[in-house]
Amino acid sequence: MNTYFCIRALIISIQSSLLLISSFVHANNHIDFIRPDAPELAAYGEHKIGVKTLHFINPNQIDVLNIDTNNNTLPTYDRPLTIELWYPAAETAKGDTILKVYMRDGKKVINLHGKAIRDAESLSTEVAFPLVIISHGYPGNRFLMAHLAENIASKGFVVASIDHTDSTYRHVLPQNQMSDKGNPRAHFASTLLNRSLDQEATLNFLANESSNANSFLHNKIDTNNVAVVGYSMGGYGALITAGASVNPALVSSPIAPPQKLLSIFTESSPKQAQRPDTRIKTIITFAPWGKNHQVWEDSSLAKVSLPSLIIGGSLDDVSGYENGIRAIWEQMTSSTRALLTFENANHSAGAPMPAPEESYVYDNDLGIYISDHYTDPVWDSARMNNISQHFVSAWLAVYLKGDEGAKAYLALTPESKDGVWSKNSNGETTPNHTYWQGFKNRTAAGLRFETLVPK
Repeated sequence: MNTYFCIRALIISIQSSLLLISSFVHANNHIDFIRPDAPELAAYGEHKIGVKTLHFINPNQIDVLNIDTNNNTLPTYDRPLTIELWYPAAETAKGDTILKVYMRDGKKVINLHGKAIRDAESLSTEVAFPLVIISHGYPGNRFLMAHLAENIASKGFVVASIDHTDSTYRHVLPQNQMSDKGNPRAHFASTLLNRSLDQEATLNFLANESSNANSFLHNKIDTNNVAVVGYSMGGYGALITAGASVNPALVSSPIAPPQKLLSIFTESSPKQAQRPDTRIKTIITFAPWGKNHQVWEDSSLAKVSLPSLIIGGSLDDVSGYENGIRAIWEQMTSSTRALLTFENANHSAGAPMPAPEESYVYDNDLGIYISDHYTDPVWDSARMNNISQHFVSAWLAVYLKGDEGAKAYLALTPESKDGVWSKNSNGETTPNHTYWQGFKNRTAAGLRFETLVPK
């Protein structure tokens, strides 16, 4: 090869490498991206957004990681919980909008860019905002659905996303790098016990904050008007919180915590009979886990009477679809419920934020490309996020704010491909128009939205 072309090729190669390195150093990880083809309600709302990190204790909880199976006593501890709180902020708020977040590897801290202003003054209001509690997957963290949290906070909600102790990326590191107790089965067992309990503890903590005259949240949260949003294992917890009892067979299964601790969630438990808390008005679950592992019986799912939105992918191989997500939706026969399906999507349908630029590397300890945790082989993550933001916004408007007009976004032709776009030259819809409300022409492809009402 000509020497000139060899040198030129080398220079181009070096420049490309430097560009790649530079992109990682200055990664542009936006969680607030709204695509041009996004549906109408994906757009941010009227409010500026603040974000704060709060810590609290749920006292006297069972310490699953320290249970001695040779001893009948159960160790307890004051369970630490961290929440990230997004809320409507004062119009004059200014400041840092970067979130510092651990990636799936549990080792690297990265920057996420959004609209929420760190520690901003909350909006002065005479009307308290409804509360939305977000519960991540296993493993995950409180920022996994940050795109959804700040989006709906801009529309007049306070959003609390939980770091579930024993279930975060920092807790569930690869076996040779465990940040604390080195038994991954114990972490999963703790997750099964604590998901719903953490959701309820978060509601109680924020109810106390709202009634505390010394708190910046004083009279800012309507904790009698609450939604619980859960992804995967967070969806498992949300179903329990909504009143679904677990299969008694789970209580003694190898994945359960010892001494039949999960019996508190069975149908015969007086505590489970008291669920749901009357302050909770609706649940939204992304890829709720458990049905394909016989966690839920048909009769237990029928106990859920809260309005419920379920979102999932038709090829989900973690929670299952026909035998998992869809079966849950079908068997919640006492609930007004909807199922949004991303055709050919897998477990990451609509919930995780877009993969950080720094995640596109192979991790030897995990045995995966870190980006696999966030991405879908078929769907663009930002597009799925926008669609989720649209439907969650509509659902919360109806069931937490009583917005009758928002019902039009939920009254749809079940198969999006069957919708007909028909408008006259003035842009007005004709009687033949059945295209999905809020979607631009040709943008509702690959989706299903089905509804069922109580029998």
